[in-house]
Amino acid sequence: MTQNPELEALNALVGEWALEATHPAFPSTVVRGRANVEWLEGEQFLIHRSRTDHSEFPDSIVIIGAEGDRLAMHYFDSRGVQRIYGASLSEGVWRMWRDEPGFSQRFTGELGDRGDTISGLWELSRDGSTWDDDLEITYRRLG
Repeated sequence: MTQNPELEALNALVGEWALEATHPAFPSTVVRGRANVEWLEGEQFLIHRSRTDHSEFPDSIVIIGAEGDRLAMHYFDSRGVQRIYGASLSEGVWRMWRDEPGFSQRFTGELGDRGDTISGLWELSRDGSTWDDDLEITYRRLG
């Protein structure tokens, strides 16, 4: 089976990652964890699993695949939360977003160090126009 061209850029995310995150609700805490990103057999869906060392931060699994000419990201976490986001990875910038009344989110992550780091920021909007910093996260490729 041939990989969908819409998915090719996601190859940059494949691998084992150490992560560090900060959140405004825990201003003096650095949350550490790991992420594993791999293709499901057939390379039509990318699986992103993450775990953290902090009980207030959920473990999660994300499945990214093509829906027509765009990418969709399905998110599930250990709290029972599930969400669907749009996604893109282009010119070294990974983006995810969802527009939901009262709880819109967007993420921008910049790939650096020849693809061995991702510096990202999640933002949150409760009114659809004002965006506040939410989760700041850095991925560092292992190995």
